[in-house]
Amino acid sequence: MAPSCTLNRYLLLMAQEHLEFRLPEIKSLLSLFGGQFASSQETYGKSPFWILNIPSEDIARNLMKRTVCAKSIFELWGHGQSPEELYSSLKNYPVEKMVPFLHSDSTYKIKIHTFNKTLTQEEKIKRIDALEFLPFEGKVNLKKPQHVFSVLEDYGLDPNRIPENPHNIYFGRWIADGQRELIESYSVKKRHFIGNTSMDAGLSFIMANHGKVKENDIVFDPFVGTGGLLIASAHFGAYVYGTDIDYNTVHGLGKATRKNQKWRGPDENIRANLRQYGLEKYYLDVLVSDASKPSWRKGTYFDAIITDPPYGIRESTRRTEEACSFPRSHVPVSLSYHLSDMFLDLLNFAAETLVLGGRLVYWLPVYTPEYTEEMVPWHPCLKLISNCEQKLSSHTSRRLITMEKVQKFENRDQYSHLLSDHFLPYQGHNSFREKYFSGVTKEFTVELSSC
Repeated sequence: MAPSCTLNRYLLLMAQEHLEFRLPEIKSLLSLFGGQFASSQETYGKSPFWILNIPSEDIARNLMKRTVCAKSIFELWGHGQSPEELYSSLKNYPVEKMVPFLHSDSTYKIKIHTFNKTLTQEEKIKRIDALEFLPFEGKVNLKKPQHVFSVLEDYGLDPNRIPENPHNIYFGRWIADGQRELIESYSVKKRHFIGNTSMDAGLSFIMANHGKVKENDIVFDPFVGTGGLLIASAHFGAYVYGTDIDYNTVHGLGKATRKNQKWRGPDENIRANLRQYGLEKYYLDVLVSDASKPSWRKGTYFDAIITDPPYGIRESTRRTEEACSFPRSHVPVSLSYHLSDMFLDLLNFAAETLVLGGRLVYWLPVYTPEYTEEMVPWHPCLKLISNCEQKLSSHTSRRLITMEKVQKFENRDQYSHLLSDHFLPYQGHNSFREKYFSGVTKEFTVELSSC
């Protein structure tokens, strides 16, 4: 008989996009629902097939109610590098675990899934017939079966060198599908109110999952823009709140972003976006506010802070300062806001206002030739959980940084040493905008010279 640990083995079929984001999402969600990701399981790389030890089927189902990085999960009954190894593995699987799904009153079907290879119908039928040794007593129902079983074959990652035989073969009972359909149903293309930098729907849900957002949480976005990150958090049942320095964006005024539309309509705003998806009840408010000068009483308010600060490319980095034009008249003046200052303020704000265990999830733009891990801003109250790269161009990228609050914030003066050069190697990226466009110019010049 197989070891008892096989009783809790599950097979995850992962989507083949945002590869660096997959592992942190699965880890965060398992942690959220009471599971744990064993360190021995961190060797998947780019493969779409992951074998996980999960404590219960309920946790597996809860995981799939949230993930956008995984397509499906199966209770793993057998696994081998050849058909013979697979059949041997299945014969060692405890019969008592099979019986509830194979009895005479049940209906079932078997599906064949291949990665990086297409099989003929004849080949699929041959694989199904080879499983006749399994104790199926129920009836086949191809339309509405009670139980679905799958044979999954892995032919590697290289479409130009597809092997004759699969590298690995898996057999399992289908448990649930992930939330891939959210990417389409929440697509920015269909959204009522958008801006120049509205966050892609898939990445918005990934960020909410990295932040372990759950029902009745309070989630804050200090650079809210058109509210895409609020929508993803509200979908998972969190109450959402945000601020932005841009009055027109917060109030849905000014020129429209969409092609062939000159001005924004009377109901193009963040609240309308949440209303579009039936999430208005989770909308707390959005205010015009300068992120460099948070107007908050001291305290811990937020379960998660999830944000995409401006990089100075399509949205300017700005803060305000009062200029005295007359003795009793103070006029706010818009000033540039260095990226290093912005992220220092963000980390200080998160350390001060997050509950213990709360998470900060944000995008950090970097100039790739100069990037090192030491450049990621840090704070003694915050622990780095994950750091995932999304390439923007040949010379720039942005990194999704997830941090968790692990100790109580005392006072801002205590962290003044973080302003020193030793603790701010990211200062070199204050000129990210210039480096971004410098690289674009160089690429264009190379293209012209090669013509």
